[in-house]
Amino acid sequence: MTAARSPHQLLLPALLLVGWLIALAGCQPLDFYDRTLEQPTPAAVEPPRELAKMSLPAYRIEPPDVLRIEIHRQIPLPPYRINPYDVLQITVQGTLVDQPIGPKYEDTFAPDGSVIPGRPTDDRGYKQVEADGRVNLGGSYGSVPVAGMTIEEATRAIEAHLQQILKRPIVSVRLAQPSGMQLPGIDNYLVGPDGTVNLRQYGAVYVTGLTLNEAKRAIEGHLAQFLDSPEVWLDVASYNSKVYYIITEGAGQGDNVVRVPVTGNETVLDAISQVRGLSQLSSKNIWIARPAPEGFGVEQHLPIEWDAITRGAATGTNYQVLPGDRIFIAEDGLVATANFIGKLSGPVERVVGFASIFTSAIRNFQSTGRGYNRNRGGYGF
Repeated sequence: MTAARSPHQLLLPALLLVGWLIALAGCQPLDFYDRTLEQPTPAAVEPPRELAKMSLPAYRIEPPDVLRIEIHRQIPLPPYRINPYDVLQITVQGTLVDQPIGPKYEDTFAPDGSVIPGRPTDDRGYKQVEADGRVNLGGSYGSVPVAGMTIEEATRAIEAHLQQILKRPIVSVRLAQPSGMQLPGIDNYLVGPDGTVNLRQYGAVYVTGLTLNEAKRAIEGHLAQFLDSPEVWLDVASYNSKVYYIITEGAGQGDNVVRVPVTGNETVLDAISQVRGLSQLSSKNIWIARPAPEGFGVEQHLPIEWDAITRGAATGTNYQVLPGDRIFIAEDGLVATANFIGKLSGPVERVVGFASIFTSAIRNFQSTGRGYNRNRGGYGF
């Protein structure tokens, strides 16, 4: 006669039987895509494929793109007031013979005796305005305060100063490089969350939604408040705002989402290579969920024939990936079912295991107690 089984001993086989029946019935994951809403794609928006790609529309700048901006011409608007650390080019005629101010040229002679004009041998007359606002003319000429003056006023001030030393000096002053109003020749600028690029001391310019040509004109127009006829070259250093997504269903272990920037030339095969192919949890049931074109109420649903693309080099479903696409890789049904059964049976197995350990401990304790009492001639439990 066999002993009756306890309820917890019958629960585990029942759960395993239910799981097996579910697997035989073909457990399917929930599909949130409603195929009854599907509409045929008109020829005008026929999806581009591997051998029939299309060029994307003009790129529209959005956060967090990174722009590479080069400013070729940074001449301040007149009248410019000289600031400390500005660089001036000062040329003076009629100086002392051994103490020139400005470029000094050395001529050479050709074999036939003709004179070959020489190149300047000194600093070409470049003088930096010091922190106290004075410019040092060098030699015996001393320093002249020029900060806050226009170029014309500085020319007259230097000329008046040199007339105390020289007979008839002729002075020429030119702004070679401004200090506080200078941007790097080429630099990268991040488009901020507010849609602007910060040009530092020149302020911010709104560029979101603009093409490169439109943004170029907007930046030049903004800089025209500070510079004389600014010239700007503009390009995108990092395409961060136009992306597509690769979603790998996790068979009950959590989905994986990868965000990939669009370059304009990727196909489905290129995209899946970004996640190193299909995982052990994935099936070959793949599709693209594409946001609907304007005028359509539902998204496009583009099934992918994975074996045809990889084994047969077929291009029919190797679609070109567009901004906003969701490439969905469905889970393997058997793996999902096994994981589901594991989730259900796991807690029961732990309870059963704990009960078995507890029962074994009680039996061992009882056996030890009987042996102890038998040795002492006592009564068992």
